[in-house]
Amino acid sequence: MFNRTIKPFLGLFLFAFALAAEAQTGRFQQAVDYKMDVKMDVQTNQYTGVQELQYTNNSPDTLKRVFYHLYFNAFQPGSMMDVRSRTIADPDRRVGDRISKLKPDEIGFLHAKSLKMNGKPVKFKEVETILEVDLAEPVLPNSTVTFEMEFQGQVPLQIRRSGRDNAEGVRYSMSQWYPKMANYDEQGWHANPYIGREFYGIWGDFDVKITIDKSYVLGGTGYVKNGAEVGYGYEGEGDKVASPKGNTLTWHFVAPKVHDFMWAADPKYKHDKIEMANGITVHHLYIPGEKTSENWEKLKAITPKAIEYLSKHFGQYPYKQFSVIQGGDGGMEYAMSTLITGERSLPSLAGVMVHELAHSWFHGVLASNESLYSWMDEGFTSYASSLAMSEIFQPSANPLRSSYGGYYKLAKSGAEEPLSTHADHYNLNSAYSTSAYSKGAVFLEQLGYVIGAETRDRGMLRYFDTWKFRHPNVNDLIRVMEKESGLELDWYKEYFVYTTKTINYGIKEVRPSADNTEITLERIGLMPMPIDLVITYKDGTSEMIYLPLAIMRGEKEAEKGMPERIHTEAWPWTNTTKTLVLTRDFRTIKSVEIDPSKRLADLEQENNKVEF
Repeated sequence: MFNRTIKPFLGLFLFAFALAAEAQTGRFQQAVDYKMDVKMDVQTNQYTGVQELQYTNNSPDTLKRVFYHLYFNAFQPGSMMDVRSRTIADPDRRVGDRISKLKPDEIGFLHAKSLKMNGKPVKFKEVETILEVDLAEPVLPNSTVTFEMEFQGQVPLQIRRSGRDNAEGVRYSMSQWYPKMANYDEQGWHANPYIGREFYGIWGDFDVKITIDKSYVLGGTGYVKNGAEVGYGYEGEGDKVASPKGNTLTWHFVAPKVHDFMWAADPKYKHDKIEMANGITVHHLYIPGEKTSENWEKLKAITPKAIEYLSKHFGQYPYKQFSVIQGGDGGMEYAMSTLITGERSLPSLAGVMVHELAHSWFHGVLASNESLYSWMDEGFTSYASSLAMSEIFQPSANPLRSSYGGYYKLAKSGAEEPLSTHADHYNLNSAYSTSAYSKGAVFLEQLGYVIGAETRDRGMLRYFDTWKFRHPNVNDLIRVMEKESGLELDWYKEYFVYTTKTINYGIKEVRPSADNTEITLERIGLMPMPIDLVITYKDGTSEMIYLPLAIMRGEKEAEKGMPERIHTEAWPWTNTTKTLVLTRDFRTIKSVEIDPSKRLADLEQENNKVEF
């Protein structure tokens, strides 16, 4: 009896358990559809809003709670951002102790006034920058529910990223301004408190109406749908813009498949619009003046060139508009737009614009979790923008030089932490910044040394096409590069991301041996790497000996512009020295050098070259 009834049930249970376990480890993307109607009072700097959010749970999990970000609550004395900014050893100069000194009419706040799910009230609790919501009914897998919220906010004095009345006089830089659903992925909820780092969101559609004083000009994420009503350069050719009745004007923005929504507003904005041949519209909004007008006029020709370059080398920009807007406290990327301070020299203005634009690929479309993989956004953006600036302005033989220099300085300082460190938990702001921006850029440039630059470049396009709108992590990137190169690269990820072990190779000895030459190399640092060893002869010719690591299980393709490869021999990582026999007379040699391309991030390069 037991065997006949229990065993079939047990078999079905184990089968179902196996399916469930497989589903739990699978990748999925949650989905959101926001509709918001917001009214801004420019006298009090406060706003009210109604939000309808359709939330689709594409996970295999039943969700009994959800979480919203309330970012503006960080700008209050005593907040986590305030405490962190005052107690970290190297505070961000833009923040420092400024939050602690905000007056009641200068603080930021964002409060949910009411919240319903599918028409029924739910319980919620505000815990500083996070709204914790206990659901009366769970959100089941593969189901969609509707949340309705009334909210109220006050725009803080400009301190970090968002705010009002920044140093250049811009009235409103409205980022992180609305209650935003936190992301839930295969690692669970990401309801991180806002203490100053960057963001992780859910792709979806935004339909936003903003009612504000009619003298204000707006720009930001998305397409203006009522251009003929608002005017200010958004109207179509031949449209007649009617003067609005009353003192306010309602702007209607629509943004498809984005994970955030930013807008900015000022009555002094000048709006320039450029139509690119590929159908992309580029908007520039800035306050004209002696410190802005000339350079912003020149910027109009640079932004389209940068979009074309980045699309060619990193994947086609998928939207039909991009807005460059004066505002914020430096430069910050948002969906289909950026906020940058505008009173800059042309190289500085172009540089910050190109950097923030390049984020559109790594922050906007690939959108790796910036708390966990900040270097996959900031570092890859720094890499891409350095190449773009070199192409658009003056070509550089080594456009990544400053990234390498920053990494070397950090690695020698003793303050370096692994790239896998959570962005909020670095001991120093400087360690975070250099790791994310500089070491992240070095990761990609050095990867070109490991697998070949052309292979890396093909891999970057494949990475974009494979993982766009899917939140990739470092393993996803490495697998793409392994498939493109045919090499094993897990060792590269594990050393360069998860440790702070450094690279240091040297030429230990070059000596004659009969009619040959013996060359002994040594690995001094703890991170093993393949070696390109270039021998230059007195007659001006050069040749290369290639030493891939045995754990690569192969070798990179010959690279254009590199000397002919005359010998390949694998170097086991366990061996700290390697002796090679060169079948050339010692007297014919002018120099022996490890990696003349300088892509190998070798901390001590004085011992990388021997001349005769």
